[in-house]
Amino acid sequence: MEISAWLIVFGVLLVVMHATSHMVARLPLSPAIVYFLCGVALGSSGLDLLRIDPARHRVALEALFEFALVVSLFATGSNLGTTLRGRHWSTPLLLASGAMVLTIAGLAAIMHYLLRMPLGAAVIVAAALAPTDPVLAGDVQVADAKDRDRLRFGLTGEAGLNDGAAFPFVALGLGLLSLHDLGTNGWRWWAIDVAWGVAGGVAIGAALGLAVGRWVLHRIRKGVHDAGPDAFLGLGIVAVAYGVATLVDAYGFLAVFAAAVTLQWSIAGASADSEPNSGAAAIVPRANDRRSAIAALQRFNSELESLVEFGAVMVVGVLFSKMPIGWDALWIALALFFIVRPLAVFITVRRTPLESDQRWLMGWFGIRGVGSMYYAMYVMNHGWSGPDAQHMLSIVLGVVTASIFVHGISVTPLMTAYQRQHDRAGRHRAAR
Repeated sequence: MEISAWLIVFGVLLVVMHATSHMVARLPLSPAIVYFLCGVALGSSGLDLLRIDPARHRVALEALFEFALVVSLFATGSNLGTTLRGRHWSTPLLLASGAMVLTIAGLAAIMHYLLRMPLGAAVIVAAALAPTDPVLAGDVQVADAKDRDRLRFGLTGEAGLNDGAAFPFVALGLGLLSLHDLGTNGWRWWAIDVAWGVAGGVAIGAALGLAVGRWVLHRIRKGVHDAGPDAFLGLGIVAVAYGVATLVDAYGFLAVFAAAVTLQWSIAGASADSEPNSGAAAIVPRANDRRSAIAALQRFNSELESLVEFGAVMVVGVLFSKMPIGWDALWIALALFFIVRPLAVFITVRRTPLESDQRWLMGWFGIRGVGSMYYAMYVMNHGWSGPDAQHMLSIVLGVVTASIFVHGISVTPLMTAYQRQHDRAGRHRAAR
């Protein structure tokens, strides 16, 4: 298919999605299902207009999913940065660490011992499927930066953190397949892949976001009104954070997320986390100035995120129409959605102040998507090839597809019921 034909198809789809967006918004399912079905219709099972070979186009596919993930992580972090208080972040940190590790261990054990998959391959597949997805989880995440609901804040923070936190386990799987240097007794894996990769990514992103935020505040105090597009600032921060982190072998996903959180906090949330009498609020620009400084950037983030979600999920649909998906993908999806993820969440957050319905919904909404596809393409571009790699990709693609439909259909009724229940509880408490 010529580039001109690709552009025509893609342009027509964008216009059609814009014209029908009001109808899609009223459907009791997520937009990702519509995007996925568009991909299937354009793939080999439908009109056969888009032909994507995961082996031949693996570099381009990795870049596409990587870009979609980075954009979504920055947008996600921008909605969380009005507070850095530990009581708000304890649940996301637990989910992105303890729950994720338990999920990887449980899935890897199932695939290794029950499905007879080699240990390295099992760890890679489990690590690729462990992170929840910031691209497809918009309906269960915070949409307002002031939202402190424990369920939405926890799931949003988890989605922002665990895409980067899964990287060490992908490296571990590659090492078990002799495709990555783990060091003697695993010292390099612990020191570089785990400790430095995670800490370095967070530190680099936090430092950059804080520095840029202070710079923006300084310009507001001086009365400087920027004439440049806000997209330049957002994309510039994303590019620098991701580039610097990957250059020094830290995790770029964590750097981008940390940069977004600290940028938002330093501009809009610093006074909220300060004590009322500390005097800190006196040196922060007026609230209207701070809000206007980030409102346009957040609008750009949201629109760009929607665009990359459309493109990435449509490509998933095209791949699904081409690749054979075995029954083992279905069994792994069932085990992940109904056993491994819920148990991992319940064990991890059992001592937190979460309510029972919040624990149940956190256990259910472990949405898989673009992050899993990125890791699948990443390992194929780092030495893993042949039938086992194709089998891995088919499993990941099958589980992601199942998540798009199962979670996409259930998200609206479950979150609507949850919001109604908590609204009633709030009115009851206010009436006392």
